[in-house]
Amino acid sequence: MPKSNLKAVETAPDVAPDSDRGDILARAQRMAAVAALNADAVDADARFPHEAIAAAKEEGLFGLLVPRHLGGEGASLGEVADVCYTLGAACANTGMIYAMHQVKAACLVDHCADSPWHQDLLTRLAKEQLLFASSTTEGKKGGDVRSSEAPVVRDGDRISLTRDASVISYGEYADAVITTARRNPGADGADQVLVALLKDQFSLARTMGWETLGMRGTCSAGFTLKAEAKAEQVLPTAYETIHARSMVPAAHLLWSSTWTGVASGAVERARRFMRRAMRGAGQLPPGAAHFTRATTDLNTLRGLVAASLTRHENAVAAGGDALSSIDFHTSISLLKVEASELAVQVVMSALRATGLSGYRNDTDVSIGRALRDILSSPLMINNERILSNLASSVLVAGAPRSLRG
Repeated sequence: MPKSNLKAVETAPDVAPDSDRGDILARAQRMAAVAALNADAVDADARFPHEAIAAAKEEGLFGLLVPRHLGGEGASLGEVADVCYTLGAACANTGMIYAMHQVKAACLVDHCADSPWHQDLLTRLAKEQLLFASSTTEGKKGGDVRSSEAPVVRDGDRISLTRDASVISYGEYADAVITTARRNPGADGADQVLVALLKDQFSLARTMGWETLGMRGTCSAGFTLKAEAKAEQVLPTAYETIHARSMVPAAHLLWSSTWTGVASGAVERARRFMRRAMRGAGQLPPGAAHFTRATTDLNTLRGLVAASLTRHENAVAAGGDALSSIDFHTSISLLKVEASELAVQVVMSALRATGLSGYRNDTDVSIGRALRDILSSPLMINNERILSNLASSVLVAGAPRSLRG
């Protein structure tokens, strides 16, 4: 499985795109250039990044994970992570939308083997470059994605579903929504399934807006989702298994890659400020120490995500229950916590390095948008919830017996 370039690639919003159309990273850079041109407008108007998403479809980037026998490119999660990193440096909103789409694509790719309907959907994804949205948060449950209130109601070979979705990011712009639900009206909330719904099979009635500090272009409003579909659109694998083996690893790896990209973009702006100050005054400005800290912490962050990608690759290669082991689950869950908090630290250091120039919104070294966007990362599935849920696992595991063991 190809390894990620996350440790080696530095991508700034103004990097000139590569000319090789066959290269995934070159295509991502072209998409990122479009995203960067529209990032300020997307943020200011809290609007969907139409231009960047159109560029993604033109570059064929939405179907990267689809296996070759289904018409896709069979890319690794590490290659997709590099795309998220590249996009995050240009526009956090675009990067996060792309990451969320690929999380759902990964769930389908990993668990479609026994479902011709979902294999056909993946073929359509590769051919038509469909955009998938996710619906996993609901009603009073909030961020508890391992419990559903709304059940799937079966009537012969048909199903219906009515869901109070507190958040469906970019739901109004997606070609399909992949949602969790209770298996049936009599099932426990934790007995969940994953259902793929096409755009003409569901309706959305907005129940909550999206007026936020940052990540404004993800358009993560709340909706009542009503759907009617075929029973075969329910994935046969229990969501408990999908969640542990695919959903959590893909989400935490791709989200963290996007946040690392946001941090990288902020550091590049701080670097631009430092070089300009050196040319003007002939010496480093007062914020130089903060720039050193931002750069060092960014390298640590990139190394953390890259190491986690390698660990995931090894777990996939090992097969069996490696992806469901307590050790792997704890590690991949803590990645989200550590990466989100370190990314905030990097962007804050970049802001302090640039001083008032970075604090202003009307300069080419402004860090404001990056800071507002990255502040969402510890709150996107709250870090405190993750740490509390992991407490029992950490208690059982005990301390390592050796430094590298």
